[in-house]
Amino acid sequence: MDIELDPPHGITGFPLGAAAERVKAQASEWGRVKVQDNGVADPVRYMKATVLHEQFEVVFHFEDGRTLTAAEVWIPRPGPEEITVRFQGIDVFRTPARQLLRQLGDMGLTVLDEGLYACVPQLSLGFTREAGHEVPLDTDGEPLYFQAVLTGPTDYYDYKLQGA
Repeated sequence: MDIELDPPHGITGFPLGAAAERVKAQASEWGRVKVQDNGVADPVRYMKATVLHEQFEVVFHFEDGRTLTAAEVWIPRPGPEEITVRFQGIDVFRTPARQLLRQLGDMGLTVLDEGLYACVPQLSLGFTREAGHEVPLDTDGEPLYFQAVLTGPTDYYDYKLQGA
């Protein structure tokens, strides 16, 4: 299975702006779907649908309670299926985190690296190296690979540019 990140449009099969019911139905083809705060559109708490596949999770965000506003893909675990998450040909979870950020910068993209977290404003990709289990570590003592990536609409991370 290949999952292509296509910011600011979404991920393979799940365009941003898609209706929540459509996303939930389609996500059920990947695994069990768990919905939190169905229909809620509060700035602090809003609707999310998590698809639980035996090898990975995807969290779909519905900040308005009705339509897909962001998709967050978690690193696939080993298993019977070959699962690859790519951005413009780059394997996001098999490329060491610091190398991945260099590659994005070499593409002319603005990359904000905050250690465990990084993002590409204006393109709206966000990454985390934070892990809740044992993973290979880089020389900086942090996870070697990103553990999750989020793609959102064009301005999702632009607030971070004000402090850059």
